[in-house]
Amino acid sequence: MNKYRHIIFDIDGTLLDTESAILQSLKDTVAEILQKDIPEEELKFALGIPGEAALHRLGISDTGTANRKWNEYLLKYKSSIRLFEGIPVLLTSLKANGYSLGIVTSKNRNEYNEDFASVFDATHYFDRVICVEDAPFPKPDPAPLVTYLSLSGISAKEALYVGDTAYDSLCANGANVDFGIALWGNSTENDVNADYVFRTPSDLLDVL
Repeated sequence: MNKYRHIIFDIDGTLLDTESAILQSLKDTVAEILQKDIPEEELKFALGIPGEAALHRLGISDTGTANRKWNEYLLKYKSSIRLFEGIPVLLTSLKANGYSLGIVTSKNRNEYNEDFASVFDATHYFDRVICVEDAPFPKPDPAPLVTYLSLSGISAKEALYVGDTAYDSLCANGANVDFGIALWGNSTENDVNADYVFRTPSDLLDVL
């Protein structure tokens, strides 16, 4: 029997192909607020961390207002967001094999509901969802995963976290949770500290 009881997922870049929509809408937000045209490549640091943290790093002081503006711009590109190919089959197979599934995301609860829960028929797969406000510190701090483990009543050794960025890896490593890097999207994080490398969703099933 496999040692893992819970398979925990990041959302953006792992379950959902959101990179283009996130970067284009952030580019629009920065252009409006800072009057700067920053290339999308230079904005990739924002992937995987809370929106307000990314905006603060860009030198925007009123991050709350800017984050709302960012979400408004995101609506322009929402039609490009989709579940990665193979994700529904993966989630169905994991549930059928008795795994508990969870989410640990840097989205806040409103973003989770608007960008994921209300759009995609996938929330029924997940037994627990930890959003950024549910833990005292966001990724890359281990607090979100530690919170998940505590609320689920499981040890770190019983969980596997799947994400696509170095922030996800640092969060998992800090919580002593095994980590699998999802390379089926746009991730180029080939050098992150990972216990598993998943090039397609089915690779995860092969490991389990």
